[in-house]
Amino acid sequence: MNTRPVVVQKKKFKFKFSTLLAHVGLIIASAIMVFPFLWTISSSLKDISQIFIVPPEFIPKPFVWSNYPASLQAMPFGLAYWNSFYITILVVGFQLFTGSMAAYAFAKIRFRGSNLLFMFFLATMMIPKQVTMIPTFMIMDSIGWLDTHLPLIVPGALFNAFAVFLLRQFIMGIPNELEEAAVMDGANPLRIYWSVILPLVKPALAAVGIFIFMGSWNNFLEPLIYLTTPELFTVPLLLNYFKGLYVTDWALMMAGSTISIIPVLLIYIIAQKQIIEGVALTGIKG
Repeated sequence: MNTRPVVVQKKKFKFKFSTLLAHVGLIIASAIMVFPFLWTISSSLKDISQIFIVPPEFIPKPFVWSNYPASLQAMPFGLAYWNSFYITILVVGFQLFTGSMAAYAFAKIRFRGSNLLFMFFLATMMIPKQVTMIPTFMIMDSIGWLDTHLPLIVPGALFNAFAVFLLRQFIMGIPNELEEAAVMDGANPLRIYWSVILPLVKPALAAVGIFIFMGSWNNFLEPLIYLTTPELFTVPLLLNYFKGLYVTDWALMMAGSTISIIPVLLIYIIAQKQIIEGVALTGIKG
């Protein structure tokens, strides 16, 4: 019987200058992206006279916690939060539903001219929003939707080429054998979409959902164009009213901006795993 001891070879760490350089670059890029957020929080806890002091001080002296309740009392933030919340939820829900259905059709249902239609569909992403702004405004005016939330909900809920593109790339990576097995069991395309496709694309839906949520929650231009009644304002539009004609209360604006970031931050923390997985898998499939 062979009783020779087993020799365990330890892997030697190989230093690579390129890896070190990449990590240093990522750290610097991360610091650059995080700094504005940290500066916003710092400014929200300062007196207005401290914000533009030279040289700048990152840590407030003293901490002015009263900026937060003052910002909430200065403007009807509660109503603006509700407006932004329900508009965003409706837009995200409808865009995920219509976008996933269109993505399934482009990815798995073959019909004449499907590729050409998809190319035209993607071409809409190249049209600047400023080009369609005036025609859209005229349409909304003609149907009586100005100064309502409908222009913020309906167009965005029905059409999003970016969402369709990402979901299509993910769905194309799903094996056709699953769809064929469902057909053999007597499932129609709608049943296949609901029972087979949707459960498999949850990571991609999470990734697309957070992108849509951020875009809708931070939307400023469209509410500025369509809304005139203060009771209908969303959070980004209401924050703009901290800017006066001659004086801007930057401390209260920073406090309000920090409060407005909380929903997006919470959603990303909760769904971080699904978002990263969805983006990664969407990039390698198709």
